[in-house]
Amino acid sequence: MNKYPLFAVGGLVLVCVLFLIFTNKQDIKNYPSKGVDIIAFGDSLIEGVGASSPDKNLISLLSKSIGKPIVNLGVSGNTTIDGLKRLSDLDNYKPKVIILLLGGNDYLRKIPIDETFDNLGKIISNLQDRGAVVLVLGVRGGLFSDKFESKFQDLSEKYNTAYVSDVLDGLFANTKYMSDAIHPNDLGYKKIEERVYPVLLKLIK
Repeated sequence: MNKYPLFAVGGLVLVCVLFLIFTNKQDIKNYPSKGVDIIAFGDSLIEGVGASSPDKNLISLLSKSIGKPIVNLGVSGNTTIDGLKRLSDLDNYKPKVIILLLGGNDYLRKIPIDETFDNLGKIISNLQDRGAVVLVLGVRGGLFSDKFESKFQDLSEKYNTAYVSDVLDGLFANTKYMSDAIHPNDLGYKKIEERVYPVLLKLIK
């Protein structure tokens, strides 16, 4: 059997994969960023509620994996409205990448979905105006059916952000991974970290 066609096919596949990775990076606004700081901005899932200790939360785990510090600006209970109000918390930084996770509390407080995603759009625009690459982490908009997934996808495409869909997928209602009804435990945060890490790593290179 002639091995050369196989090598040719393998080479073509590799070129296609590299092309897609390169193209996807180029589509992300502000990539590569000239900033310095890696920042996480969001609610209790960013703050780390449910972890047994600060070094077990999502942002600490990500920081250890990438070998760089990540500023944790997570505030438990924050909605997208709160996020808009505290964008000035970023004024003292030169952001390179900002991990954004908001929206879950909007759902819990019955804030209209259009208002939630309008607010997220405003937040993303502000972060991008600071020169940051934005990495959006999606969350569920419903326990039995997810009303947020397509909205997050549209948001990411509109603003050219990096994106990880529904970070809690498969964790809800599983006591192995959840400390309570809405917050992961150490194992849950580790699962989320494993989903976010490869995307974040590409953005900081």
